Amino acid sequence: MRIVVAHNRYREAQPSGENTIVDAEIAQLTAAGVEVLPFLRSSDEIPAMSKPAKALLPISPIWAPKAQHDLDRLLAEHRPDVLHLHNPYPLLSPWVVRTAHKRGVPVVQTVHNYRQVCSSGLYFRDGVICQDCRGRALGVPAIVHRCYRGSRAQSALMATTLAVHRPTWKSVDRYIALTTAVADHLCDYGIPDERIVVKPNAVPDPGTPAPPGDGFLFMGRLSPEKGLDLLLAAWRRHPVGSLGPLRIAGDGELRPLAEAAAAERPDVVYLGQLDRAGVRATLAESAVVLATSTWHDVLPTVIIEALASGRPVLGTALGGIPYLVGADDPREPAGTGPAEVATAAPGDGHVSLPTGVQRGEAGWVVAPDPEALAAALPVARAGAATLAPAARTRYERTFHPDVVTKRLIDIYTDAAPHGPPLTSGRAALRRRS
Repeated sequence: MRIVVAHNRYREAQPSGENTIVDAEIAQLTAAGVEVLPFLRSSDEIPAMSKPAKALLPISPIWAPKAQHDLDRLLAEHRPDVLHLHNPYPLLSPWVVRTAHKRGVPVVQTVHNYRQVCSSGLYFRDGVICQDCRGRALGVPAIVHRCYRGSRAQSALMATTLAVHRPTWKSVDRYIALTTAVADHLCDYGIPDERIVVKPNAVPDPGTPAPPGDGFLFMGRLSPEKGLDLLLAAWRRHPVGSLGPLRIAGDGELRPLAEAAAAERPDVVYLGQLDRAGVRATLAESAVVLATSTWHDVLPTVIIEALASGRPVLGTALGGIPYLVGADDPREPAGTGPAEVATAAPGDGHVSLPTGVQRGEAGWVVAPDPEALAAALPVARAGAATLAPAARTRYERTFHPDVVTKRLIDIYTDAAPHGPPLTSGRAALRRRS
């Protein structure tokens, strides 16, 4: 099988999980015997471009002529089975879908954000979930609020690009939704259910988990949408030391908040930015990992890392978090309704839970509210050891590289001409997760 992987890399100065995932997928596919032809551009190329090339940059999200020319030559020469697209902006453009189809090559796209509808791709603006552009022919609110790169002009260009390429996106042969929440988003956008496949990302297997540690770990970018302030508001509702230690790892604009919390309470420890060895050691010391995002976080890698290490997760019921912990009951598509937990009654038939706390296969989810999160913290502390084996099992069954790579190859086979059909429908796919 021969696959073209197309991706516009984000700037190296801007750490990108998407870049990391694309690199890992290419390596995993190659190891599995798939011939991969990378078709990559990088936003780091922009400063060194010639003046004529820079002059064309404003239209490149809509149509990038050089990229189309180069891709067409690649397709004509190598005749791949499938083109797999990740991020097309700004140097590739969604037009690559049309270029591939012109050559009779089917297109698979992994959806890493909500940019079919939202110019920023986040469904998040000014500290709150925003859905103002949903259902509009042109995302005028994105222009008014400068949602793309803080620029009204660039926001106008992106909103126009999304409007122009609505037929392009609807012609993609197969969409890879990283979670059921993304699948719901695509279905709400108008993509037929049978063209959506749920396939998450993978993380390397760290090996046999250490015995459960003590306390909680919050790890990630310290920015407002990750919910550190929500977590600290919930933590302060408990007496000092009653929940064990809260370890905070990462860096970002909210670092002063983490440092102040550590100075205020002896049960809060700020660790700063950790290297890979530090991450593994801190996961081993902790019992529960926290994912308290206040936006529809698509697929927080920290959760998969936690499950791989046999650590259950307590998170907010937003975006892909319920899917990751196995608590993704049917709900409204991301960005289309209030952030509420899908359960109406406490408990799971065995252990009494506070109202609003929902237990999943490998963790718990709650509404993004300090009181609800505060009620869930002691529940997670008490249940961590019980759910630890289930967390590791969920990783092995759903997020292990061998499992995910096989699933990806199956998707390619299904999308390629005359490929055997996969079981369609997101309900069936959820049962596999």
